Amino acid sequence: MIGFRGASRYYSDAYRDGFALECRAIRRLRKTIGFRNAVVMIPFCRTVVEADRVLEVMAENGLRRGEEGLEVYVMCEIPSNVIQAEAFAERFDGFSIGSNDLTQLTLGVDRDSEALASLFSERDPAVLWMIETVIAKARKAGRKIGLCGQAPSNHPEFARLLVEAGIDSISVTPDSFLAVKRHVAEAEK
Repeated sequence: MIGFRGASRYYSDAYRDGFALECRAIRRLRKTIGFRNAVVMIPFCRTVVEADRVLEVMAENGLRRGEEGLEVYVMCEIPSNVIQAEAFAERFDGFSIGSNDLTQLTLGVDRDSEALASLFSERDPAVLWMIETVIAKARKAGRKIGLCGQAPSNHPEFARLLVEAGIDSISVTPDSFLAVKRHVAEAEK
């Protein structure tokens, strides 16, 4: 789960051609097909140096943040994304908290391990601190921040915490939508 994935692949010689193809597809989607509202999201971006490298390779492939309204978001799924949120906010237009990976990496618990399943909890105080902290830092920097992950779907009341912290958007599974929507409405009152 923490191997050669995400941002590190995009500037690596081993995948550079593949990422160039992805960039061409995004350019076509935005320019030719007309989906100018498509936002690029960079996953598993470990450091701000890595962020700069990815943005540089994107620019080499015709995708420049801010040009023709292009927004680039970073997945917030690594503790370093929270710790250095201000620096990431200088480079990206927004954050999407990946609560599953952030929980896994904050607690050091492989989310796919049955032996450790009882320790995996997005509601652990350390994980909640990470989520609340990055929301506050993103809001202070004027950046959008959302959450994707299982927490609000598995625990609809989790949405209340997110709303109270100032989250901009929450993704949920279809079967939990109504319960989460009720909790969001109650929290927004």
